[in-house]
Amino acid sequence: MRADRRIGGAGVTLAAALLAGCSMAPAYQPPQTSAPAAYKEVAGWTAAQPADAAPRGNWWEAFNDPVLNDLETRAEQASPTLAAALARYDQARAAARVENADLFPQISAGADAGRRRVSGNRFQGNGSAVTYNDYVVGGSLDYELDLWGRIRNSVKAARADADASNADLASARLSLQAAVADAYARLRGLDAQAELLNQTVEAFGKAYDLTDRRHKGGVSSGIDVNRAKTVLDNAKADISAIANERAATEHEIAALVGAIASDFSIAARTQPLAAPDVPTGAPSHLLERRPDIAAAERRMFAANARIGVAKAAFFPTLTLGLTGGWETTHGDLFSAPNSFWGLGPASALLNLFDGGKRRAQVKMSRAEYEELAAGYRDTVLTAFRQVEDAVAANHHLSDQIGHQRSAADAAQRTSDLALTRYRDGASDYLEVVTAQTDALDAQRAVLIAQTQRMRASVALVKALGGAA
Repeated sequence: MRADRRIGGAGVTLAAALLAGCSMAPAYQPPQTSAPAAYKEVAGWTAAQPADAAPRGNWWEAFNDPVLNDLETRAEQASPTLAAALARYDQARAAARVENADLFPQISAGADAGRRRVSGNRFQGNGSAVTYNDYVVGGSLDYELDLWGRIRNSVKAARADADASNADLASARLSLQAAVADAYARLRGLDAQAELLNQTVEAFGKAYDLTDRRHKGGVSSGIDVNRAKTVLDNAKADISAIANERAATEHEIAALVGAIASDFSIAARTQPLAAPDVPTGAPSHLLERRPDIAAAERRMFAANARIGVAKAAFFPTLTLGLTGGWETTHGDLFSAPNSFWGLGPASALLNLFDGGKRRAQVKMSRAEYEELAAGYRDTVLTAFRQVEDAVAANHHLSDQIGHQRSAADAAQRTSDLALTRYRDGASDYLEVVTAQTDALDAQRAVLIAQTQRMRASVALVKALGGAA
């Protein structure tokens, strides 16, 4: 009797193990990527980092510009790009729920009512035809025993895909926010250049009037007048070019915020082109903050689970059925004598020959995993490169702005001195034209560098993965 009990206990244990199932997926090890202790480009350069400038949820507020804040809000609410990313995430979540449903029994119910006449000459009939009513109410249950983990691995893969899609949504949101801020920085840079050119045209116009009066008085030549007119008209042409570029940038912003370009405008405004300092944090945090890295890792996990799905195809599928209900031809349908039930069939199906299809599917699943693993590493390397690029740009542009501003001040002093010398007859107008052109170029270079510095700050926030 003791031996029988041991055998019975072993059978229960085996049955429990079979019902619990196993997984054919390889053991998943999250990829290990070593991060440096600090960013290379940060060394030797430490920007002022006030706490209120640190990027948070609404990182663009560090620019302290209400117009930019409004544009970012509008983009969040109406951007078609973001709406499409959200729809893709909803699809992935729904697909995960579809796969998850296979973990549970499929239960169905039905009812039939009919009136029948059977032949009197039927087998074992009594020679008399019979007409009767037949009523059936019942249901069925079908359940696949997931002994090899096919369903569970499919669910894991679908959930990981949904997580990856959620990270894609975060990437799309961050990219949209950065695109709006970048375009806005360019727009304000163009406004600053337009203001400088307007002031320059006014100054060049006065110089042209002076030259024209001197020419009419016989003091200067017609060459000087033409030179003055050349630099004046060139400056006017630059204003038109800036206006054209600004219009295109304004239309770009309209598309980003989901507005029709014909009905959208941003008032021109000259303001200091100051970029906030963005703390970089530790490089190890980058792997946690970048949504594209998270998406790549989740897709690796999904591919690993699908290897298990492919390998499970080598084992039989086992399903269990159950039916039950009531049937009667007269009287009370739901009385006890009218009930029926059936357990089964319990079926198993194993494909014995498929021409190598299943082996090919396993190889294909493994290759997909290797591809995504390589893609993950590429995403990580790209992330570190983008941060280093953005840090370097902020660093070197800060130095460039200082030197360029000093050059612009010197060029302006030279221009003023050259005009004074020309007025006093100590030089010809070529010296004035050269000095004026150099001064304008130097001042525009300052504005361009300041705009690039603003854009570099936006690029650094994006490279770091947005808010901490």
